[in-house]
Amino acid sequence: MLDMALKAAVALSDPLRLSFLGLGVLIGLVLGVIPGLGGLVGLSLLLPFTFNMDPFTALAFLMGLQAVVVTSDTIPAVLFGVPGTVGSAATILDGYPMARKGEAGRAFGAAFSASVIGGLYGAFLLALAVPVIRPIILEIGSPELLAICVFGLSLVAVLSGGTPLKGLAAACIGLMVATAGDDPQTGTLRWTFDSLYLWDGLPVVPLALGLFAVPEIADMVITRQSISGGENVGSRWSQWQGIKDVFRNKFLVLRCASIGSGLGAIPGIGASIIDWIAYGHAVRSIKDSHLTFGKGDVRGVIASESSNNAKEGGALLPTIAFGVPGSASMALILGAFLIHGLVPGPELLAKRLDITYTLVWSVAIANILGAGICFLFANQLAKIALVRIGILAPVVLAITYIGAFQGQNAWGDIYALLIFGFVGWVMKRLRWPRPPLILGFVLGGLVERYMFISVDRYGWEWLWIFREGKFAPWVTILLVMTLYGILAPVIKNYRARKKAGVRDVSRIGFQSQNLNADTYSAFAVLAMFAASLYIASAWEFGARLVPQVIGVAGVLLSGSLIFARLFIVPAAMFVTAADGSDGGEAAKAHDAFRASREDVHFDIQADYGELDLRTVFIRAATYFGWLLLFFAAAGVVGLLPAMFLFLVGYMRFEGKESWSMVLGIAVPMWVASYGLFHKILLVPWPPALIGNIFPWLRSNEWLNIL
Repeated sequence: MLDMALKAAVALSDPLRLSFLGLGVLIGLVLGVIPGLGGLVGLSLLLPFTFNMDPFTALAFLMGLQAVVVTSDTIPAVLFGVPGTVGSAATILDGYPMARKGEAGRAFGAAFSASVIGGLYGAFLLALAVPVIRPIILEIGSPELLAICVFGLSLVAVLSGGTPLKGLAAACIGLMVATAGDDPQTGTLRWTFDSLYLWDGLPVVPLALGLFAVPEIADMVITRQSISGGENVGSRWSQWQGIKDVFRNKFLVLRCASIGSGLGAIPGIGASIIDWIAYGHAVRSIKDSHLTFGKGDVRGVIASESSNNAKEGGALLPTIAFGVPGSASMALILGAFLIHGLVPGPELLAKRLDITYTLVWSVAIANILGAGICFLFANQLAKIALVRIGILAPVVLAITYIGAFQGQNAWGDIYALLIFGFVGWVMKRLRWPRPPLILGFVLGGLVERYMFISVDRYGWEWLWIFREGKFAPWVTILLVMTLYGILAPVIKNYRARKKAGVRDVSRIGFQSQNLNADTYSAFAVLAMFAASLYIASAWEFGARLVPQVIGVAGVLLSGSLIFARLFIVPAAMFVTAADGSDGGEAAKAHDAFRASREDVHFDIQADYGELDLRTVFIRAATYFGWLLLFFAAAGVVGLLPAMFLFLVGYMRFEGKESWSMVLGIAVPMWVASYGLFHKILLVPWPPALIGNIFPWLRSNEWLNIL
């Protein structure tokens, strides 16, 4: 095997092949920075260009691109709270607060160094695991995959912090939204509302950008501050501080990289949840994480970034061994294998082991090169956090609009962006955690698929230790871990109270003062789940199975939340000592306990300072008004022309910038967007009103953006 690894290294050292590897890395870094694109888009576009390449060059080119997308997607996640890809969503929770505190450089240093270590670790495990992977993969069936997904949902209790009921209810909303579209089992149309756009389900890109990007920009617009709110974002030294943080937490890096590699090797799991699982592991394993995580703890960035890079090596394992892609991107890599006459399985594991090790070397070199480039420009990128909001907001929003449009290349993508953008902002205002919703959404399709297959094949036998006469304990183990994950915060809180010598005595009584927007939102969620149960009852069994399970869970959770808010008197009002006596000492013990166990909310929270409620809502209404104006202009003149008009209008009239500044930013950005999206990526723009009135405009190769 060593001779094959050396042979692959020699083959890859050819200057032409290294050049294509470097080109792939550069393209991957660009795609990662632009929200909504990612490696899947890049591989789809570049795969045809590899037809005339030799296998070594082609695979180095494609793997160079794929390996670094999850490195550069950290940049928008940290600076704007916008996931460059869904694999960086968990990075936002601590990366963006670090940028707000002036620690963007430190966040970048930690993220890039954790990424390169995770990527190298994944490549190393790939090299070691090639001979032994087959028996492990073959033991994983649909019940195990379902149990893994359900275990992923147990992280909701952690990611919701001090609001577990809200978090679990939000996760159920995400699961229900994921069931929209044409049911694959029966063909039933669910939650489509007579919209052709929703037949194939809601794409994750506009939903993720809506939930995270639009609300974060809204908060910056409302406060009228730059991202950092200060005068510095750190220096080169702060990057080194981030690197030192990684080595101080080396065991966390290795554990999360192992999680990324292991889950990446399981077909169908994908990158969407791996960073969440790693983040949840960090929260559970680090002492007093509730005090710092979600508020700018560098360890949260390290956990997420080390796992999402490591998954690339893991995802290659089933692709190489069985021809079963570990992710959507790996499906395109599999296509490259077939194009070049390479057959996964025994051929790649025995006869063409040099090709296999070419993939290993490509992943390793690409991670080093990608991280090096990011380190080189990180200090300059971090200074974006100081840019005035009147300039930054329209630029990021314009990119977000274009990114969201990559969902299905339809107007529905923009509708979804605006709707979920407003929903995300309202959730922030009412302290409903957003990470559980996106986690539920990305897991929803997998949960439904594996539940239907498991029930259809095994009945309810898939829940037991013995299945078809064979010992199969993994489902039971994972479900027990899931139950513990949900109950762990409650148990931990109880133990902490007991240790502090505090006993809270809750009482039942109607709390009329809690009839507020927060409670009304819970009523709205309850009504939504109740309506979904009623509508789903008319569908066939295969179509209603999962929606009804989710609906029942959602009704119970939202009902419990309402009951707790309206009928349980806050326990803090009735404090007694552990021995049952009242008095000042008990109150002091309670106060000390509350100070050490402050309410945690694992989401990015808005701090509007001294702004009154009226000012907040006026500025929010103005912001969303500009978004609607952008959408209206796009419907009339097309998305790209509207982008230019929006940039000019917002910077000039809302940001009060000079005409020289406005045109100096708007013109180059529009030209670059036109060249990248229209001429290079060949994005199929939807017809605008002016294009419908004057069809000859769309027949022109330069004007068919209308």
